[in-house]
Amino acid sequence: MWTHRSWSGRFLPHPLPPHERLRAYAGWCTAVEGNTTFYATPARETVASWARQTDPDFRFVLKLPKVVTHERRLTGAEDELRAFLSAIEPLGPRIHALWVQVPGSFGPTDVPALTRFLRGLPTAHRYAVEVRHPAFFADGGAARTLEQALGAVGAEWVPFDTTAFFRTPPTSDAEREAWERKPRTPLRTRALTDRPIVRYLGRDDPARTVAGWQPWLDQVTDWLRQGRSPTFFVHTPDNADAPELARRFHDAVRARLPELAPLPEPAPVGPATLF
Repeated sequence: MWTHRSWSGRFLPHPLPPHERLRAYAGWCTAVEGNTTFYATPARETVASWARQTDPDFRFVLKLPKVVTHERRLTGAEDELRAFLSAIEPLGPRIHALWVQVPGSFGPTDVPALTRFLRGLPTAHRYAVEVRHPAFFADGGAARTLEQALGAVGAEWVPFDTTAFFRTPPTSDAEREAWERKPRTPLRTRALTDRPIVRYLGRDDPARTVAGWQPWLDQVTDWLRQGRSPTFFVHTPDNADAPELARRFHDAVRARLPELAPLPEPAPVGPATLF
């Protein structure tokens, strides 16, 4: 995500070698979604470069490869999972959670497979599961069954909040594409662990994105007061303003909770000048 083209020269210096882009991103935000790991397991040396560019307390939430979650549906992918876990090892404590995003067709009848899978994972990592099947949100029994499976291994349920996005029709090409692709899941704010993870999708209009996240400000503040350590990811259909929006969200929470540590100050993006 830190290589987003529209950020170059705006949030990240330009030109900037690929092996320095994550370091620049880490000056804006202290966590990142590892979505690219869904499509391919990175080389171990690539992951070692990520570690060199970030402090030990930087948070990676890395998505498991799709061959594990979507193609094999959590069954019979031991070799692929082992290769993935070996590749990400250089990140060490930076691995905040491993993100198990299952397909929308993965429903309540598949929970036993999820249970077996989670119980077989190394206890050295924390795990967070994102489901999209409507039954988990509409059927209280299905939700409780899933929560019990997650609670048994200390895993979190990751909500993907798209309610603000789907509130009104799309107005841009990026929004129209997201309108077809993103799940319409009801709002969920219940945390199962001391490390909640939230994915929020706003609109390309920053004002509408900010308006849509207002309920989360109190929720995240409450979690912090309870001693939890939440991670909140801000998305928009084009993600053009995502780093700045993430910092605005953090500042708004900090206004409610002044003892919350500030985010780092980003390095200057423009060219150096004598005046």
